Amino acid sequence: MTWCHFGADSAKVAPVATIQVKHVPPDVHDTLRHRAIDAHQSLQEYVLALLVREARRPTMQEVLARAAARAHADVPLEEIVAATRADRDSR
Repeated sequence: MTWCHFGADSAKVAPVATIQVKHVPPDVHDTLRHRAIDAHQSLQEYVLALLVREARRPTMQEVLARAAARAHADVPLEEIVAATRADRDSR
């Protein structure tokens, strides 16, 4: 991420998007605001960090798809998962 200030070279600044979240329940807003204060951040900085962390963490479906793409076995992924689960359940 590139930060810009007055006088900065605008050609080096990456474009950013804006998200507006409406209808946030008051208790959720209060919790996030207090957590931001505890983290010495603005609410916007705190929520942005949450969104970035969540977006960069792959979903289970993405992890399984990557694993399947790398797999060189003739056994379907579902069978591997079932066998692993059966082994764990037997202990």
